[in-house]
Amino acid sequence: MIYFDVTKMGAAKHRSGLMRVSGRLRDELGEAAVGVSWKNRGWQRVDGKDSIRFSDTDWLLTAELFCEEERPGFWSFLKNKPCRLAAIFHDAIPLKHPHTTWPKSVARHPEYMKMLSCFDRVFPISTASKEDLTGFWAWQAVPSDAVVREISLGADFLKRPRPAFADNSARTKNQAPSLLCVGILEPRKNQLFLLDVCAALWAEGLAFSVNIVGRVNPHFGPPVCAKIAALKKQGRPVFHHQGLSDDGVLALYRTATASVFPTVAEGCGLPPLESLWLGVPCVCSDLPVLRENIDGGGCVPVSVGNVEAWKTTLRSILTKPDRAAQLRVEAERRVVPLWRQTAEALRSALEN
Repeated sequence: MIYFDVTKMGAAKHRSGLMRVSGRLRDELGEAAVGVSWKNRGWQRVDGKDSIRFSDTDWLLTAELFCEEERPGFWSFLKNKPCRLAAIFHDAIPLKHPHTTWPKSVARHPEYMKMLSCFDRVFPISTASKEDLTGFWAWQAVPSDAVVREISLGADFLKRPRPAFADNSARTKNQAPSLLCVGILEPRKNQLFLLDVCAALWAEGLAFSVNIVGRVNPHFGPPVCAKIAALKKQGRPVFHHQGLSDDGVLALYRTATASVFPTVAEGCGLPPLESLWLGVPCVCSDLPVLRENIDGGGCVPVSVGNVEAWKTTLRSILTKPDRAAQLRVEAERRVVPLWRQTAEALRSALEN
């Protein structure tokens, strides 16, 4: 039996990357996994059926973040585990970028990473994440017998066949180009930098729009909102969308010339993968962790924070239809990992 942790997913009101991972994994695991939630210092089935009686052959699988303060009694559970434990590890960003990360996340993360040492299997979502986790354990002298094995996340954020955009009439030759940026509004995602680049291109006379999709980090996101408001006041076509459904995001992808992902740090970087799955070219930061997935066509990596390089790349895609069309063909031809494959890989790893 696989018990799947949905403690936070059940109460979440946003579609963060972590919620995406939990939601799509549970979708694809289907009846092979029973949803459970940590409550009152123990686990409860979310379907309200029989109480849980773990056996030593069962697995508890989690893709969530946790600590003792958020889950009272969790250390005791880990040290007296009644079944085998497996976890998806996302990243060490709160440790590496504490000054621009939610204070709560910064406070929780060291203990969370130490708790992972008690698990039997840990699945980092990239080589970079694996190195961060094992490096942290070595640095903190945390002993662990966990088997640590990388796993690929899926690109199909919609539980449906891969859309064919080439024949979609939403994108026409007479329509002004548009860029789409997906991600929480905060310094790590670098939207302020992107808006500065776009402002420079608008000043050159280029005609295009920008759609930014994501909730606002309450600690660090307001400056991005202020920049968007200032540009709109100047008459620039930039739009911020919060709380969009997956279908709403899909509608924006349908009309996008390219997606843009100027991030400065990631554990994996789902937006470029999802963009490729939809056949939409992506311009993204040239980070090693993104290179693990973007090499192979349809993506253009650009130096992080290099204004001139970003201007040159975006100018080319926005003003040269042939260049954009070439990248689109490459994106449409890309074979990208699917969540079904992620779930199958997890099941196989837990069985062996």
